[in-house]
Amino acid sequence: MTVKPVPLIIGIAGGSGSGKTTVAQELLNRVGPERIAYLPHDAYYKDLSGLPPVQKAEVNFDHPNSLETELLTQHVIQLREGKPVELPVYDFSTHSRTEKTIPITPHRVIVVEGILIFAEPGLRPLFDIKIFVDTDSDLRFIRRLQRDITERGRTPESVIKQYLKTVRPMHLEFVEPSKRYADVIIPEGGFNAAALDMVAARIEAMLR
Repeated sequence: MTVKPVPLIIGIAGGSGSGKTTVAQELLNRVGPERIAYLPHDAYYKDLSGLPPVQKAEVNFDHPNSLETELLTQHVIQLREGKPVELPVYDFSTHSRTEKTIPITPHRVIVVEGILIFAEPGLRPLFDIKIFVDTDSDLRFIRRLQRDITERGRTPESVIKQYLKTVRPMHLEFVEPSKRYADVIIPEGGFNAAALDMVAARIEAMLR
């Protein structure tokens, strides 16, 4: 009887705009996308389609309660057990979860990425490797401003208001303290080639 190898589960955390997604994409490229199941925490925002616009505007999207982490945790466990999952598709322009899903099949490596994943006591123990991407706050803000305007249809004023009202306070309350749980801290994210080489080599060695 052939025993299936237990997947390697990697968590990538860091502040908004730190370069987490870039690190995840670099690992996908180096290790091979055909060997990795990728789950972004952003896909698990709670559906707010039933709320009026005024209430939507008051939601703190940087607080753990805004995400359906229980579903993400369930999906990680299912993938670890060799079962496929359906990744939600979230529409950031309307703050609603669409009817579409993306099928994710089990692979040797599972990568979970998000700002709050190390702040979640139920999710944190599932990770074999915990990577924290550490980037200066001014760079993170500029990247977030550019992303939210170009990709999420926001105005500069709304991005700045949200940053001051929730993003920065929640970073200081939840994200920054969760850095202490990391096994590896990567300064400057995807631009740190040496750190990425080391992490990719470690993953390859563990897979062997």
